[in-house]
Amino acid sequence: MELEKKEIKLTPQELRAMSLFYSATGKAAKDCVIDEENNRIIFLVDPADVPMAIGKGGVNAKRASALLGKSVEVVEYSPFFEGLTRNALAPVRVLSVKEENGRVVVKVRDEDRGLAIGSGGKTAAKLKLLLGRYFGIKEVVIRREAP
Repeated sequence: MELEKKEIKLTPQELRAMSLFYSATGKAAKDCVIDEENNRIIFLVDPADVPMAIGKGGVNAKRASALLGKSVEVVEYSPFFEGLTRNALAPVRVLSVKEENGRVVVKVRDEDRGLAIGSGGKTAAKLKLLLGRYFGIKEVVIRREAP
């Protein structure tokens, strides 16, 4: 499935966050999304840099969180719609991803549905923020595998 990727323009606040993330982790983020509603910043990082960006036991991500004063989440970057969806939901086992008229339907295993939605819907909200930013997606639906 190919959706056209939107052009991303970084705000001064996002640029500052990315600079502090680099200072704390030694790895550059490709992008970040500031989620004020959930008091977090989601950083998109090249796949090869994710382990170092997080650090052993999460030490680098925790250092970045302390510098930024917000929770920090690291997501493996993918320029592709399905790849970004899978990465944002990791470690959930995604069975399928379909887009229909600006709406995304993600099918997951029944036992992974709670993890895919997240506490208070935070994981689903993260997916919606990322897909909205990159592909103009307005709605995300997470369905469980039919028994």
